[in-house]
Amino acid sequence: MTTVGIATGAGRGMGYSCAQRLTALVDHVMLVDLDESAAQAAAADLSGDHGAKLEPWALDVTDAEGLARLADHVADVGTLRAVAHAAGISPTMADWRRIVGVDLIGTALLADALRPLATEGAATVCFASMAPMFTTDVPPGVDQALDDPLHEDFLDRLHDALGPALEDSGLAYGWAKRGVKRFVKAEAVRLGPMRARICSVSPGIIDTPQGRQEAEEHSIMQELVASTPLGREGRPDEVAAVVAFLLSDEASWLNGIDVLVDGGICAAVLGPGS
Repeated sequence: MTTVGIATGAGRGMGYSCAQRLTALVDHVMLVDLDESAAQAAAADLSGDHGAKLEPWALDVTDAEGLARLADHVADVGTLRAVAHAAGISPTMADWRRIVGVDLIGTALLADALRPLATEGAATVCFASMAPMFTTDVPPGVDQALDDPLHEDFLDRLHDALGPALEDSGLAYGWAKRGVKRFVKAEAVRLGPMRARICSVSPGIIDTPQGRQEAEEHSIMQELVASTPLGREGRPDEVAAVVAFLLSDEASWLNGIDVLVDGGICAAVLGPGS
């Protein structure tokens, strides 16, 4: 049976690096990206890697009907083996509703669409962030709201719990990524009976086009790099290497966890308690 992998956000940055790793793990890689031309360019660029078939697929991860079509196509092609869900947007890219919609609701929608395809040995890695680690005060009701991202009134419920502070795109990003971490824990329990797994990774400051855009707007990004024990930004391939391990059979006993990939930023800034 043909094994299928999915890399979202595959047109650039960490999603592209994850797609490259998937070519060594599966027979057929779906390169999913909102930008169709970027997905096509990635497929052309990676076409010689390990002989895996590469198929670009234009999709907004908040489009439930589009995700259903993707799931149907994967089922037609073969057996779902690995998902690297790197698609997401950062604070300078949109308002709070879109950020939460893509980063958290999109994650839940993707998992919901692909859950029927879960079989023994299948693994998913979702992208969270180190951002939630810098939040120490969680108002009452926030986690309860975050834990139901597919509720029809989810955004309103989250806004009720956090108030106007949620309208700050930077804060919205952190809360969305907190939700991703919590979602992964819950999803690990749901997938367990199928003998499938899911984990998350939390990158620190990574040298990507998206990361550079954030650095231009927020001076704290450079301050964090300066505070990093390793003294530099991370590379997309360094994050993808961790994702590849989590997706591999060697990580078969890892489920429902988050792996911090930050070069030691949180250890340096937050201290041993982090």
